[in-house]
Amino acid sequence: MLTYTIGFIQRGQEMLMLNRKSSPMQGVWHGVGGKLEPGETPQESILREILEETGIRLEESQIRFTVIVTWSDGEDGVDGMYAFVGQVDDQFVYPTPIEVEEGILAWKSLEWIYSPDNYGVGSHVRRFLPIMLFDNQCFEHRCTFEAGRMISHELFPL
Repeated sequence: MLTYTIGFIQRGQEMLMLNRKSSPMQGVWHGVGGKLEPGETPQESILREILEETGIRLEESQIRFTVIVTWSDGEDGVDGMYAFVGQVDDQFVYPTPIEVEEGILAWKSLEWIYSPDNYGVGSHVRRFLPIMLFDNQCFEHRCTFEAGRMISHELFPL
């Protein structure tokens, strides 16, 4: 079992993104999420994390498991996260930007997230998010990082 979950909440052509206040990925726009607690399923974990970090209560029917993202843990092992997309109605009201314990939450357009000139979004997020949104097949995204930067990415069907 992997250690983490990550979720991206979609409202039309926007995603709710978190600019992280602390490591890892401090200052980078990312999804919300965190560690699975003992006995928790990945779905239970992401619903809890979304509620804790945003105050948004989603139902299981509003989230979709999409991919896993894995990386070397630096000790000859692999760790990673289960990734989910949460859906809210296009008229869902959640004013941003808003500062929360984990950082700053803001709605960002997909165009802004995917821009090749945008260095504020994690390169791995720009790599796996389009696949999460537009491909119904589940994949493993195997990433290799060096000094906090992704240096390689491999994609494997699950």
